[in-house]
Amino acid sequence: MNLLVRRPPHWLLVLADTVVAVLLALGSTTDPEGLAVSTASVLTCWLLAVPVAVRRIWPVPAYYAALLAGLLLLTLQANRLMMVGVVALTIYPVSATQPARRSAIALVLGLLVTGGALLTSVMGAPRVNGWPDPVFIVGAAWLVVGAGWSLGTAARTRRVSAAREAKMQAEKAVVDERLRIARELHDVVAHSLSMITVKAGVAAKVLDKHPEEGREALRAIEQIGRGSLVEMRQLLGALRSSGSAPESTPLPGLADLPSLAQRAAEAGVQVELSVSGTVPDSMGLSVYRIVQEAITNVVRHAAPARCRAGVSVVDGLLKISVVDDGPGQRVLPGKEGGHGLAGMRERAMMYGGTFEAGPLPGGGFGVHASWEIP
Repeated sequence: MNLLVRRPPHWLLVLADTVVAVLLALGSTTDPEGLAVSTASVLTCWLLAVPVAVRRIWPVPAYYAALLAGLLLLTLQANRLMMVGVVALTIYPVSATQPARRSAIALVLGLLVTGGALLTSVMGAPRVNGWPDPVFIVGAAWLVVGAGWSLGTAARTRRVSAAREAKMQAEKAVVDERLRIARELHDVVAHSLSMITVKAGVAAKVLDKHPEEGREALRAIEQIGRGSLVEMRQLLGALRSSGSAPESTPLPGLADLPSLAQRAAEAGVQVELSVSGTVPDSMGLSVYRIVQEAITNVVRHAAPARCRAGVSVVDGLLKISVVDDGPGQRVLPGKEGGHGLAGMRERAMMYGGTFEAGPLPGGGFGVHASWEIP
């Protein structure tokens, strides 16, 4: 990514530069005392003013044209001030838009040309009481040109820093979005496959002796699969091009927790569900996913078991708790199961909250998450 891409200058800035150029030319052609004004020098003054007018449009050509026109002007009249002023004005957009190496080369050439031209002009002029002083004139000219270059460099540095920061923010947004989609896909797939695996096992065991119960399990598998496909299509819609629209089916929220508890009961986990308080719609999906993943872990690792799932909002604090009475061990080091707990923790931390999960002293496993509602 090129952080120094030039944008077209605003027309008001170009107009302002044109006005400055005209004023410079007029001020240098009014036959001030000590200047030998001729037709050639007047034309040269106006020629030297042109780079100022176009310095934002063509910064590099305008700068080097200013150096050449300044040399020509000094051969016609001792107008040192206009030359130095024009060089300082035209080096600003060069240092503001060009890479550091090109900008430094332009500065060195500008100092050499202005210094040499002014030194030649001063040395050839008559002196009165040591004036004009070559050291002072050349030093002052270099100071002015260096100031113009420094201001442009500072502007370029700020712009590059801002562009780099914007790039980093954009990359972070992409990474965050990928993590969000990964969490959603994990929750959908892990929950659905766990439920389908359990129901398929039930169907395989009872289909011969109890065909109606087996068919009920198969219907549950079909229902879970269809719901999961809808959610996955909705998530994958976020990865499509902007020309295609994702599924419009609403994402699950607190209203879907009873059906989640019912599916868990069919898989051998009796869920005692309690919901109190009002949860903002923007947080409904995260609350649902945390409860879903916690219950899914119970189905996968502890069924048959009982668990209590609670969501409450008290004094602006949202609390989520899922506690079961099954075996306490859930996650073995290096095993796949760790992604579910990591996803739940990321969802809680997304709101600046806290997350705890682990075996309980009296047996079972507990998942607790909480964060403040703004």
